[in-house]
Amino acid sequence: MKIRFAEEKDISSIIELCKAHAHYERNFYKEENKKEQLAKHLLDPDSHIKCLVAESDTEITGYATFFKQFSTWDAGYYMYVDLFLKEDARGNGTGKQIMELIKNHSKEEGCSIIQWQTPDFNTRAIKFYTVLGAERKNKERFFWKV
Repeated sequence: MKIRFAEEKDISSIIELCKAHAHYERNFYKEENKKEQLAKHLLDPDSHIKCLVAESDTEITGYATFFKQFSTWDAGYYMYVDLFLKEDARGNGTGKQIMELIKNHSKEEGCSIIQWQTPDFNTRAIKFYTVLGAERKNKERFFWKV
């Protein structure tokens, strides 16, 4: 498994993974304008959003986006992560590889914490994150459209 930064050729695969991710989390995914928007945000070298992909031979089997945010509560910066792997890419160390790369990048960026979320029914991911040594906070995430 090769982990690398996303390239233009990966955008369609990332969209397919986003659809699978939304479906897995029992949500909807609108594909409208995604190709242009993802390319704009993920491929711009000046973007604060980074995207790693997991590649097996010529297939993209997972992605992780991450970006630096500020926590007033902690009075410091943290890295926020969005990670998804196809079913057949789970359990073979790919997720750990990706998280280690993000951890190293976070240190370089002066972040002492990495945050993410997963649905409470995703017990396999919860176990994986616990094995990594991550701690949980019970919160509800809200979405307010503007």
